[in-house]
Amino acid sequence: MSQTPSARALVPFVSVEDMMGLVHRVGIETMLVELADAIEADFRRWEAFDKRARVASHSRDGVIELMPTSDGELYAFKYVNGHPANVKRGLQTVTALGLLADVATGYPVLLAEMTLLTALRTAATSAMAARLLAPKGARTMALIGNGAQAEFQALAMKATLGIADVRLYDVDPAATAKTARNLAGAGVAAVACASAQSAVEGAQIVTTCTADKAFATVLTDNMVGAGVHLNAIGGDCPGKTELHRDILARADVFVEYAPQTRVEGEIQVMPPDFPVTELWRVLRGEAPGRRDPRRITLFDGVGFAVEDFSALRYVRDKIKGTPFRRDIDMLADPDDPRDLFGMLMRAKPDGQGR
Repeated sequence: MSQTPSARALVPFVSVEDMMGLVHRVGIETMLVELADAIEADFRRWEAFDKRARVASHSRDGVIELMPTSDGELYAFKYVNGHPANVKRGLQTVTALGLLADVATGYPVLLAEMTLLTALRTAATSAMAARLLAPKGARTMALIGNGAQAEFQALAMKATLGIADVRLYDVDPAATAKTARNLAGAGVAAVACASAQSAVEGAQIVTTCTADKAFATVLTDNMVGAGVHLNAIGGDCPGKTELHRDILARADVFVEYAPQTRVEGEIQVMPPDFPVTELWRVLRGEAPGRRDPRRITLFDGVGFAVEDFSALRYVRDKIKGTPFRRDIDMLADPDDPRDLFGMLMRAKPDGQGR
């Protein structure tokens, strides 16, 4: 006989298909803005969160990470990998899944795909930082690295800051062509550029999101003029950077969680006491953001667990009353909590002995 699980033992699961349906139901630009707002709201209550650097398992091929946090009421973690060589095998560089749980019982309340959701929350975080730090009236951005993140980044900047022109460059022209094709009709003018240098010319916002795990110099010091805001989001693990250190030396640098960024971000190449400002302090008025129109601001974004928490909670609330979920039986729920074995035995097919 089988045991029918109770409602409390069924966990809402959001599949890739469900997530795509939800994005289209909400609207991708609306969702990006709402995610940016949700992340900002959680950053403003920074002290409520249990904060720690992600747990990483590195190999020669890439990294597998767990990213946990809790605000005392809900607990969240994300499983995520980063394998730059995957693209050569026809696989995603980054895949992820996430879980949200009730702290009071420990019971999961949501299981969700997070490959798409990570791209959305990463773009939303970039936009949240840019509306805090970018020069007023910015209308042109350069997008260096045109892989899986590129379109999300462009649309987040359009929806949040009003970016109208996007200048594209990638070492792989096919990636740039893909991005330009996907942005056609999206309300931005996407222009393919022949070099990173030509892409950044005239841009008030420059986003780097390359994938290679290397100490790379995607931007050199002479490419970055006064007043520019940089979003450096590709350098997200030890041994991986995108900017020449001289850019860091003359920029005001902002991070999510300094203990993690000093190991994984652009600032890993700088001295341990290199000054940085955590974004939550700017949001709460405890530290200045853009101090001068001619200053260079840099968001050294590596991704932090609070952003995943915000995204998962947002999805949990958005799927209510929609078909974009399915309840899955993943928690044992015996009638007597002490009789797990009895539940197992009662599920034995009829006619089988003990």
